[in-house]
Amino acid sequence: DCLLSRGLGDVYKRQLMMRLFLILTLLLSGCATAPSPQPARLGLKLAPATLGASIARQQHLKVERDGRIDELNAALEIDPDHVQLVGLAFGQRVLSLSYDGKELQSWRHVMLPAQVRAEDVLEDLQLTLWPRDAISNALPDGWSIEDDGLRRNVYMGQTLVTVIEYAAMPRWSGRVVLENLRYHYKLTIDSVPAGP
Repeated sequence: DCLLSRGLGDVYKRQLMMRLFLILTLLLSGCATAPSPQPARLGLKLAPATLGASIARQQHLKVERDGRIDELNAALEIDPDHVQLVGLAFGQRVLSLSYDGKELQSWRHVMLPAQVRAEDVLEDLQLTLWPRDAISNALPDGWSIEDDGLRRNVYMGQTLVTVIEYAAMPRWSGRVVLENLRYHYKLTIDSVPAGP
């Protein structure tokens, strides 16, 4: 009787271990599966001089994605030779980028979400502020950009991928709302001239 119960106990333990091994294998394979890749960004890197102006602005940025809202204050300076942006959250620098038309240098705080990349920040900045013709000349084949009053649309083929709405002209005054339909986020930028 004791041998029989011990034998059943061993069988039960083996079955339990096999089930645990199977569950663990499924869990680990789920972790190892790469997430579906995001489509490639444009890689837009226009020369600062193609903006056609020098500006200095204080900005408040609000990014909405997947039900989450992140906010950031920024100082932006653009002249014919450089684009400089410093992002602050809770009074601490969390992002900085400097672009001279050839090389993009950036720094990011380790706590900044991984999806916030300097290249993407520069691209959104240029899509938003630069003249349509400068952007159009740099777009890959099959892409186009249209301005219609205070609205800008960016297309990949016939598909609308980005909508940008301006409160006023020039494009860097007042509020700008960029909605990226391809990457599913909305960026609201409130700009005011930088200090004295």
